[in-house]
Amino acid sequence: MYDRIRQAILTGVLAPGARVPSARAMAIEAGVSRGTVDVAYARLSVEGFLVTRGAAGTFVTSPLPIPSRRAAAAPPEQPRLEPPARAALRPFQIGVPAVDAFPVATWSRLLGRHARRARAGDLARSDPGGDGALREAIAAHLAVSRGVVARAEQVMITGGYHGALGLIARALARPGDRAWFEDPGYARGRAALELAGLRLAAVPVDAEGLDVARGVALAPRARFVFVTPSHQMPLGMALSLPRRLALLAWARGAGAWVVEDDYDGEFQHASAPLPALKSLDDGDRVIYAGTFSKSMFPALRLGFLVVPDGARDALARAADLLHPAPPLAAQRAVADFLAEGHFARHVRRMRALYAERRGALARALEELASPHLQLDPGAGGLHLTARLTGARDGEVVERAALLGLAPAALSSYRVRASAGRPGGLLLGFAALPAPRARKAVERLALAIEQAREAPAGVSL
Repeated sequence: MYDRIRQAILTGVLAPGARVPSARAMAIEAGVSRGTVDVAYARLSVEGFLVTRGAAGTFVTSPLPIPSRRAAAAPPEQPRLEPPARAALRPFQIGVPAVDAFPVATWSRLLGRHARRARAGDLARSDPGGDGALREAIAAHLAVSRGVVARAEQVMITGGYHGALGLIARALARPGDRAWFEDPGYARGRAALELAGLRLAAVPVDAEGLDVARGVALAPRARFVFVTPSHQMPLGMALSLPRRLALLAWARGAGAWVVEDDYDGEFQHASAPLPALKSLDDGDRVIYAGTFSKSMFPALRLGFLVVPDGARDALARAADLLHPAPPLAAQRAVADFLAEGHFARHVRRMRALYAERRGALARALEELASPHLQLDPGAGGLHLTARLTGARDGEVVERAALLGLAPAALSSYRVRASAGRPGGLLLGFAALPAPRARKAVERLALAIEQAREAPAGVSL
């Protein structure tokens, strides 16, 4: 006991000033008698390694009495890895809602409620498919807001959208399975699916969304389709009704699963939110994936699936092994946030706020931005898309980063690179207050000019 504690002090494992366990606690932990620990502590105190401070406890002496021996005994010191500093939100950053307008006090109250009400049974093991109250609340919410009629047992709670993708890949996919993927499409989702071993067919999108006929030509026996029908990521159009019906008809015939990512589906600026593709699914081939990252806040990391009966058992088995659902208190707080009407009120407020912020950014772009930037009239979502000429979008993004901005390059969302396809910028507005839009756009225009003036082939 004496040797172990002394060596821990000499090597820095126990730092100067650190509190050591009480003699009773150390005896229980080490499986020895209390008297053994008392003798070891007494010897260490006499030698100057430990100091007793009455009721406060026993501590490592600071400074150590023999630093030379510590230096000799200690192994070469490894650089200590500090956690990265939390990056501040920057103008045009996509994927981030107006966290400054989230009702934090209400959320904290609900979360605290369930932390205080935890029962002994809650500490044992939670349902891997998610808390029952949350599943019921989500089913009720979707029936009203998205036209999706589902039983609570068809809802599965996941660790965000990527948790949902991982669950689907583990439960339903085999390495080498073919899948349609929108081009351009969500880059991180594409990387996750490729990591799972799927072979993706890049299906182009146009003004009506995913080109279903082209998808059939490219991969007629695909096992999956990954699509953002309410608000295409990143271009913003909605999948037209003829395309929706054609996609569902093909999926029924091919026995394929259609994974509907309802990306930003709550936020349509030109009209009321479109019904989900799942609402038209009479063949039970659509797996609906939703998340609270944009409608509430990203750090929640809580998503969900609405699962057809034909896929439910396989997904339940995978969930039981992977246990993807977030902590129980957070799930129950979200259930209350939905059931008590806080979510609906928050979304209503956010629609008005986002319309204001979107309008401010659009006006600033029209008035101040470069003539080489042409705004697309996207119908919804939390970012604007602008076509770019005269400069590479990737280089503009690099120059903009040096000016404290965070636009995204459209080229990074393309599955197939092509020199003839126009570049563009994705400009998030949800976290950009309206009064700051003009200054942000002025800096963006400067970044575009710097990129255009850079010698060919030169990149930062």
